[in-house]
Amino acid sequence: MINMFQNDKDSKNSIIKSKIIEYIILNGNSTNTDLSKELNLSVPTVSKIINEMCEDSFVIEYGKLETTEGRKPNLYGLNPDSGYFIGVDIKQNTVNIGQMNFRGDLVELSMDEPYRFQNTPEALDELCVHIQHFIDNLNIAREKILDININISGRVNPDTGYSYSLFNFSEVPLTKLLSDKIGCQVTIDNDTRAMTFGEYMKGCVKGEKDILFVNLSWGLGLGIVIDGNLYKGKSGFSGEFGHMPAFDNEIICHCGKKGCLETEASGKAFIRIVSERIKNGETSILPDSGNEEYSLEELIDATNREDPLCLDVLESIGQKLGKAIATLINIFNPDLVVIGGTMSQTGNLLMHSINTSILKYSLNLVNKDTKICISKLKDRAGVIGACMLARKSVLDA
Repeated sequence: MINMFQNDKDSKNSIIKSKIIEYIILNGNSTNTDLSKELNLSVPTVSKIINEMCEDSFVIEYGKLETTEGRKPNLYGLNPDSGYFIGVDIKQNTVNIGQMNFRGDLVELSMDEPYRFQNTPEALDELCVHIQHFIDNLNIAREKILDININISGRVNPDTGYSYSLFNFSEVPLTKLLSDKIGCQVTIDNDTRAMTFGEYMKGCVKGEKDILFVNLSWGLGLGIVIDGNLYKGKSGFSGEFGHMPAFDNEIICHCGKKGCLETEASGKAFIRIVSERIKNGETSILPDSGNEEYSLEELIDATNREDPLCLDVLESIGQKLGKAIATLINIFNPDLVVIGGTMSQTGNLLMHSINTSILKYSLNLVNKDTKICISKLKDRAGVIGACMLARKSVLDA
């Protein structure tokens, strides 16, 4: 990992500088007095450290704080050009790549680049080509890129750099493999956890500290924030919401087990159920797909055009998902539950059945504490979260 303050001989100084950056990220531009109170340090000590950070170009002065009396103190904030972060969000048929500056502003974004995901070395090489092409078109020196974070679905350990579900065909950590191929520091994390962090930092979260993020896309995942901290679990495997045993059916999930929640409540379940009902003679505005599988985007479009069949299936999925979310609410007692992922593009058509089911199955006293909302970042949650996690990995190093 990159140590931003590697020239610091005093490790305590380095820790204080990281805490200053984290405080400014969460609270915005600050005065030395604000920082001294937060860090429990004297103003002269903070002033000295801030001056060092200004010399190293991590912090810059943003003018004076307007006050009604006394001397106007200087405001300090992050220097946007002191470093950059790349976020990569892999989808089923596309890839999204973004560039974020040190201050947290998204400065470049490439959405829906065609990319056919497969769990093969060739697909990994193609992903690296996409990333290299994106970097080559940036107007910055490569050494300014402090970290590239790539979102991967399934079991991912961000601390060791191993992926256990996808791109898991090498004995070396996936992060090392990618770093060697791309020529920059690479980190990885679970896609739902990245979306959760993106929504927490830049989305619909307004001060809430205990949050659940439900990623209803091709599969079904859960992101968890407890007391303002992203929860990973012992090995990074938390949030496998879709693999909760929920149904007494004979449908084999891709994990190899039967009856998982996502066999009845996910994008792939949506496609399977709609396709089966059309083959059984039910009518729909969807064109005849022949032997081809419908895409999730086609079904979402038909739903938003109020296709009766798609609406009926979506309502059933929402009810089943809402029941499972009610269980989570009873367990976690969260401030906020965010519904995100590809299927959240159906908006209130989905939310109505989810909310109805939550009210039916959760404890009344508990659900009164919880607000349910739809993702603000929508399809950008993953790429923004990946950029944010890239910065976090550097700050935590």
